[in-house]
Amino acid sequence: MNPLVAPEQVTHPQRCALSVNVNKVAHLRNTRHLGIPSVTRAATLCLQAGAQGITVHPRPDERHIRAADVFELKALLQQWPEAEYNIEGNPTQNLMRFIREARPHQATFVPDSEDQFTSDHGWDVARDAARLRPLIEECHALGVRVSLFMDPLPEAMAAVRELGADRIELYTETYASAHGTPRQAEALAKFAATARAALALGLGINAGHDLSLVNLTDFIRAVPGVAEVSIGHALVADALEYGMADTVHRYLRAIVDAESAETLA
Repeated sequence: MNPLVAPEQVTHPQRCALSVNVNKVAHLRNTRHLGIPSVTRAATLCLQAGAQGITVHPRPDERHIRAADVFELKALLQQWPEAEYNIEGNPTQNLMRFIREARPHQATFVPDSEDQFTSDHGWDVARDAARLRPLIEECHALGVRVSLFMDPLPEAMAAVRELGADRIELYTETYASAHGTPRQAEALAKFAATARAALALGLGINAGHDLSLVNLTDFIRAVPGVAEVSIGHALVADALEYGMADTVHRYLRAIVDAESAETLA
């Protein structure tokens, strides 16, 4: 494999899409007042290299993605009509403003608290249904697909479907921490069972959090129907070594390798 060459068939309509989360680019920029690195330039490099989407998570304190970034990326993505824009966050905080004004392809609802370091759990759908339902309905009225950030709980999928969400995003930290250990098979089995339960109900499957070049292929190979992975921290870290374009190519190749193995199985 030549990692400098983008994988063939990256636009295959049934292939798992790579959405690059550019939060960490913004985080680095915000440590100085020079405007570098540029979030829109990083997103452009990712899209040029074949990424099928861009993700941002604008938190209320703007510690990384700022409001201006959300709209600058929206303008950028007008030049890439085949790419998707995914805005994630807690819909009871600042997320809905961005959904209403930017009209992304997808809103990913994440149950973060305002001072939370990073996302670390999925929704309790039974507890949160009453406040989520009208927000999901509003997104649909705006033409925006809704994905709920969820732990690998097969038994929760029926409630997600009843709530009206279109997809789930599997919170994959427990898999990433188990990868390469005796716990890997058990962790993957939970995610696979959740994916099967979701697919049986007509839900789409996204995944994200601590996925990397080390563990991505194994995850997609084991978990059925993954339509999109959202990757930021590991991808940006790899870009320091390989460069942004080469890194995107490597992640796309990891997806192709997983799906090629599925085809041969």
